[in-house]
Formats: sequence, structure tokens, C-alpha cells
Amino acid sequence: MHFMKTCVVIYNPNSGHTLKKNKIHIYKELIEKYGYSVTFIGTEYKGHAKEIVSHIGYVDLVISMGGDGTFNEIVFGNLQRKTRLILAHIPVGTTNDVGVMFGYGKSIEKNIQLCLSGEVKGMDICLINKRPFVYVAGFGKFMTIPYDTPRNLKKKYGHLAYLLGGAKDFLSRTKNYDVTYEVNGEKISGLYSFMLISSANRIAGFNNFYKDIKLDDDTFEVLMCTYTRKIDIIKALGKLITSDAAHVDGLEFYRTSHLKITFKTHPKNAWCVDGEKLEIRTKTYEIKNERNVQILLPKKNISKLFVHQDKES
Repeated sequence: MHFMKTCVVIYNPNSGHTLKKNKIHIYKELIEKYGYSVTFIGTEYKGHAKEIVSHIGYVDLVISMGGDGTFNEIVFGNLQRKTRLILAHIPVGTTNDVGVMFGYGKSIEKNIQLCLSGEVKGMDICLINKRPFVYVAGFGKFMTIPYDTPRNLKKKYGHLAYLLGGAKDFLSRTKNYDVTYEVNGEKISGLYSFMLISSANRIAGFNNFYKDIKLDDDTFEVLMCTYTRKIDIIKALGKLITSDAAHVDGLEFYRTSHLKITFKTHPKNAWCVDGEKLEIRTKTYEIKNERNVQILLPKKNISKLFVHQDKES
């Protein structure tokens, strides 16, 4: 077989239930049918996918096969390169918010076909203090659940593991943070129980968390919660299922391309970035966009997710 293109698949052997090592040869053959010479590399530790992408030579396509965290790492590694690569993400994890948003289903074989018969689009990636996140960064109440939930529980119980973690967090005291933030020319101060920054329409398994999300409009969505009582927070989150975030009491909502958040005192908790803990803790966080990161994704949701419909080579 004569291959015209090169592809590296970075997979997480610990992700979800579905990725079986003995099936890799099937995935390999499938990818080869699309004209790629393909190499599979399994990650061995946290941060490994990022290192692989930042150090490999030029290839035509890098596919992440894992959860949202694996995709986050290959995006991070790509941003550290001089010559950026085209990326793709085939979801194999517990919640797979990004994968569902892109239009993938449960079958890895079908997802490979959807991906490789898809289209390359220029997508915005958010950065928090220069650290990228693909779909969500959160701080405060309920925001530590993804990284505090042990991996073996995630693997065994999937989405339920997050709900179990949420129940535990529900019983703990709600802490309020004294914060000043600057957005769209405004400077606002107050007490907030949680903050959510996102450029996705599906978060923690909620579909259409925000309405009319575009992945290439140079904006991201900001949600600041002024509610301090758990029951009010839960009610507000419940309303998001039927109502747009901009119309829910207790939630301050913005669309912007630049946000600066300053905590009055050094926060003890960490931000949760795409389900992982943000290691750097400081008083000030700056969030902005990196434009035009090239992603190959299924055609299914492109017209819904992108402003620019012109085909890119």
C-alpha cells in the first residue's frame, strides 16, 4: 500500500471502558484506508501526550484517542511547537463533552470514519495564564469534582462517579470568593461561589449549556455565580437546562475575548481545566483566545459550530 500522508495516534490506555489494546490493529487498518501511514503511541503518565506532540517531527495529522484531558494535552503540546500540526480528537473517556459536541458517537470504529472523512476547521482555543483549555475552566463550588474523583472510580462508574463526587461536595460548606473581574470594558467586584469559563455547548454532560455557541467567533462565555446557598446554586444550574444562561437570576453572564480575574486573597483551591487541576495558583488569572488552531472534525455539526463555512484546505 502506498501512503501519501503520515499520522500519529496518541492514546490513553486508562481512558474509559472502550479502548482495547487488542483492537489497535483494527483501528490502524481503518486509518490506513484513508491513505495514512500511522503510528500508535500509548501515554505512560500525566503530561506525556503534551510532550509527544511538542517533540515529534512534522506529521500530517495527530489524533488523540482518550478523554477530554488527552485532547487538552495534545492541544497544549501543539501550541508549544514552531510548526503547528493538524489535530483530531476521537473520544474514549467517561463524559466526552468535546467529542459529543464535535458530533461523535460511542463506536471508535465509526468515530475514526467520521473523523477522517471530515473537514479541517480553524478553531479558537482559550488560554488561562497561557495554559490552554479546550472547553471549560471552572473555579469554586463543584469545580474540583473532576480532578478529585479517583481515576479508578471514573473508569468503573463513568458519569456516575462525577455525580457521586457532586453529592459529597453538595454537603460541604459553600465558600465565597472576594473577586474583581474586568470584562468588555467593565470592572466588577463581589462575592462569588463559582466561576465557569467555556467555549463549548456541552459541559459535564449538560447539552446546550449555552445557546448558539460558535468555535471560531473569537469569543468565549463567562458565568459568575453570586448565589451562596447551595439550594439556589442547584436551582440556577437546573434552570440552565431550559433557559439561556443570560436569563438566570444569580448568574452574571458575558461573551468576550478577554477576561481578567483578581482574587482579593490567594485562593487555596485550584481551577479545574478540562477536568484536570490547574497546577499554578496565583491571585490574578487572564483568559484570552488563541485563534485558528487547525482541527479535523466530523462534518455533522460544522454548520452549527462554526461561523466561517468556507472549506479550508
